[in-house]
Amino acid sequence: MGEIRRVPRAAFKPVGDDIVRQRTLNSRISCSGIALHSGARVTMSLVPAEPDTGIVFVRTDIEGRGARIPARWDHVVCTRLCTTVGNRDGVRVATIEHLMAALAGCGIDNAIVEVNGPEVPVMDGSAAPFVFLVECAGTVEQEAPRRAVRVRKPIAVRDEKGGTASVLPADSFSLDIRIDFDSPVVSRQSLSLGLVNGAFKKELSRARTFGFLHEVEELRAAGLARGGSLDNAVVVSGDTVLNEGGLRYEDEFVRHKALDAVGDLYTAGGPIVGAFQGTCSGHRANNLLLQALFADRNAWSFDVLRSGEPATVIGMGGSWQASRAAAAAPL
Repeated sequence: MGEIRRVPRAAFKPVGDDIVRQRTLNSRISCSGIALHSGARVTMSLVPAEPDTGIVFVRTDIEGRGARIPARWDHVVCTRLCTTVGNRDGVRVATIEHLMAALAGCGIDNAIVEVNGPEVPVMDGSAAPFVFLVECAGTVEQEAPRRAVRVRKPIAVRDEKGGTASVLPADSFSLDIRIDFDSPVVSRQSLSLGLVNGAFKKELSRARTFGFLHEVEELRAAGLARGGSLDNAVVVSGDTVLNEGGLRYEDEFVRHKALDAVGDLYTAGGPIVGAFQGTCSGHRANNLLLQALFADRNAWSFDVLRSGEPATVIGMGGSWQASRAAAAAPL
């Protein structure tokens, strides 16, 4: 992975009073469900956190500070079929991408995620249940400026399987995703989407993870997908979607890949101001992209976001371009 450098907090210097501020949850909220890969039942709680905490996972089944894992790109330790973060004590939490996407889409900067096992519950295989949890808990503005990673020059990577991911300078966050599967149901799909004004919740949050029936036995033999079922994944067999009720979106497959990208990119430590492009990419390419971005100090800068500038990040409602009041509203 090369040299890993943590982004200095001193890079963030608010200017003026019209800044967009960080947000956290208004109250603690919990859920329980099956872990996609282990098949174990796990309980998870989302807990309000102080400004500049970021998103931090805490394993409640492990004692001491070794139970804490920052949800950052430089703590990603595995990207096989999901994104897994870990710490130097060997403690891990897997399948974080759907929850991270929901937190990004809801504009949550700071939260403690308590989980009593090594994997986040998969729920229905999408980010929608986690969005619902955030909406139920509510959000609150904090007395600290919201930080954004602004892309200053193009960065591109290619993973070992030929998938590519890149990010380009832009005034807002957008996604351009292309997939190509040897399946008559999935085949080639593409999606271009600017994630502002509630687009995440409407366009991506309900898209479920998916897999192919002929791969199930192989995955389970490898200790993966043991909790997978038609209740938490779209399953394709030949030219048929096995789930009762079919797809939630006509192009649900590429939308889920976009959802994954949103979650993976939120491990940057804040929202990205830039245009993401992915072709047959996945968790590995997404993490390689963040590694490459932060390795080049001329490719990015930290900016404090201010009301009145063009909308720059995803959110559940409203944009960041109208007024100070709009910026303070739940995203």
